[in-house]
Amino acid sequence: MNKIAVVGSFGHDMIMQVSHIPARGETVGEGRFSEAFGGKGANQALASARSGGDVLFVASVGVDVSGNTAISSFSAEGINTQYMTQTDKEGTGTALIFVGDDGENSITVAPGANYHLKQPQVDAAEQELQNANLILMQLEIPMETVEYVLEKAQGWGTPVMLNPAPAKSLSDIALERIHTLIVNETEAEIVSGDKLDGEDSIVRIAKQLRGKGPNVVIVTLGSKGAYVDSDNFTGTVPGNKVDTLDTTAAGDVFCGALATAVCKNNSLKDAVKFANAAAAIAVTRLGAQPSVPHQSEIEEFMK
Repeated sequence: MNKIAVVGSFGHDMIMQVSHIPARGETVGEGRFSEAFGGKGANQALASARSGGDVLFVASVGVDVSGNTAISSFSAEGINTQYMTQTDKEGTGTALIFVGDDGENSITVAPGANYHLKQPQVDAAEQELQNANLILMQLEIPMETVEYVLEKAQGWGTPVMLNPAPAKSLSDIALERIHTLIVNETEAEIVSGDKLDGEDSIVRIAKQLRGKGPNVVIVTLGSKGAYVDSDNFTGTVPGNKVDTLDTTAAGDVFCGALATAVCKNNSLKDAVKFANAAAAIAVTRLGAQPSVPHQSEIEEFMK
């Protein structure tokens, strides 16, 4: 199987379901509390593995219950956890998540151990990363680590799929080193420095971003699907209408499933269809990692 190496974050999510997301100074009562594992890197790694990928996860967690359970649970999912390191300097990353009845969310993150994922951990996994068919990353780890992996991957000739989330601007050098750039509408504005003002602007911004280096630019559009700009296919791949419960991990599930489908040599259009279906299933479920579907569920949904 083609190996997917995910370099990224792991988090312990504390979730509060409420009628609506509180405004500043507002208290919203009668919430329903739950806990789950999350973190964008971990969500993407799990999504890739459950959708049929052979996954290596490079991450940093704490020397605590969450960190111990993170490693054991991912091993049980068939993910290579050899390079999930533990630090005693900070605890496992934590997120506080409000989810409204409309499925929309508001999230705050304490990175914790995720900010201890640095060059030495990348160097330790170099052989595995170099031999991967694809490296998948996000931005919940130090930016210098992301840029270091991009630089090394360029030398190895290993393509990098990057989702710049949480949304941050990227240097021109970083953009030149990305093979596939995946952005939602907010991220598209921040990375491009341009404003979305209708469908034509999505096309314009995707083209603009691709002109900075990536071979493929994908703008995810929620239930509307995703817009793709590439040599082999350019256009919108329609999404799926579902009853939304929680959108927390939708983008991560899209990225992980897309990585799997691409590494199985699907056409880019078919890979995006597969990723759209996976994300659609995810938003019908509560929590980040509990929402991640398996390959059989995605294939059944697509029927």
